[in-house]
Amino acid sequence: MNREAWLGVLALALVVGAAGLAIAAPNALAERTDENVRPSVLALQDPRVAAGEVGGERAELSLDVRMDHRGGPADNVTVEVQAVDTDTGLVATTVRKDLGSIDGNREVRTRVNVTVDRQGGYRLYIRVYEDGRRVETGSTEVSGVDSLTPDYAASSVGFHRFGDTSASIPVITYEVAEEANNRTTLRTGTYLTNRGDEPAGGLRLIVTARQVESNVIADRAAVEIDEIGPGQTVTEAADLTVPSNYNYYLDGILFRDGVVVESATASAKLDPSRPVPENTTREEVDFQAGDFERGDDGGSRSDNAGATPMPTNASGSGPGFGAAGALAALLALAALAARRHQ
Repeated sequence: MNREAWLGVLALALVVGAAGLAIAAPNALAERTDENVRPSVLALQDPRVAAGEVGGERAELSLDVRMDHRGGPADNVTVEVQAVDTDTGLVATTVRKDLGSIDGNREVRTRVNVTVDRQGGYRLYIRVYEDGRRVETGSTEVSGVDSLTPDYAASSVGFHRFGDTSASIPVITYEVAEEANNRTTLRTGTYLTNRGDEPAGGLRLIVTARQVESNVIADRAAVEIDEIGPGQTVTEAADLTVPSNYNYYLDGILFRDGVVVESATASAKLDPSRPVPENTTREEVDFQAGDFERGDDGGSRSDNAGATPMPTNASGSGPGFGAAGALAALLALAALAARRHQ
């Protein structure tokens, strides 16, 4: 046989041998087996929590879950988030999310939303499963869920607070505009600030005068707030007419679409001899609201109002002994002269 024939026979023998080996041992020619594939590794990073949709009774907690994947493919990956009430220790809710298969060396990111009651705090447990087997765990905690503002009441406009000390400027200030017939008109000014980046408005401010001892509403006024520019502070004025010689709480309530956005309270003392409950010092003061009435020019009603009277001399004479003093001196001299003659 020539050379070409031998090569053909050899090639045919190799093909037949390979086919027979494949039939006899199908796994013998596999490039790799399960044993030489690297196992998958999922490493959970610290989760981050943000507020989602917030209602009056329920709040959504949105978890940003991130994992580092290394090694071979991970099949049937599931993320489970369980919220446990920190006050009671009871499970509030459990949410699961299927991520399917993950392959390649990369970071995997997903978002899981958990809806809980808008109250207290929660411990959030994160568990990662692969083919039903737990491979990674983590946790984080949130508190003050009840302080989240519902979406329907959210507004960038609020009361401007100057401080918490007794010397701080109150949110609601007042001045006596008029006093007559035992009635006093208070001209109130409420400080509002837009803390947002866009103009805001469509708000309604209700200011009431509430008598301290009885909590009776003596008067109320409403102010429509059209628009406040970003970063601006405005003072909204409202007049309240109340009975004189009483102390009042000035309550400001901010509404948007009929929903309370925020509230603030200040005090108005028209009778300082009756202190508000926080003040235990009692001092009788002859207070006349009319003394503080402002005219159209912003000045007092009378130029001499509140002036301290100067003392007057009842006898009309100048300083010295006077007539009685001179007579007493003469009698003393006469007595002294008589004693010398004796």
